[in-house]
Amino acid sequence: MQNLEPNIRNAVRAIIQRDGAILMQKKYSDIKGTWFTLPGGGQDVRETLIEALQRECTEEIGVEVRVGELIHVADFYKLRETDFPSTRHLVEFLFACEVPPEYRPMNGSHPDKHQVDVVWLPVAEVTQHRLFPPGLVKVLTGLQSGESGCYLGVLD
Repeated sequence: MQNLEPNIRNAVRAIIQRDGAILMQKKYSDIKGTWFTLPGGGQDVRETLIEALQRECTEEIGVEVRVGELIHVADFYKLRETDFPSTRHLVEFLFACEVPPEYRPMNGSHPDKHQVDVVWLPVAEVTQHRLFPPGLVKVLTGLQSGESGCYLGVLD
């Protein structure tokens, strides 16, 4: 394992479902190709998890979400692309969220690095695409089959 950064960071993610699909950020780089992630990001100081999730969704997918129940909590060790490779320990909080019925997928005013689009990805197709983190496939397919368990352990 690379050097582990000393600070643990909270991150929030929105699980937004509609008509058998999950709202995902589509990302691309010449090195990694195409992959998909849930909207969300790091919690700022003096910001609640709910405030962080609403801010991140507004910035990334251009809409204020209605935050519902906490679905899962997971540890995630993210390799960082820095001059000296390091690993950041994230605690991921995944919330069920809703967008207004008229919402159409779009990039927000401050999309993530490598974000090229926002799409409805059919749950039945998640195994055919690269998701990040990879353990997200199990979480999203588990939602459809009714699998539960709030703490997931390490999501890799």
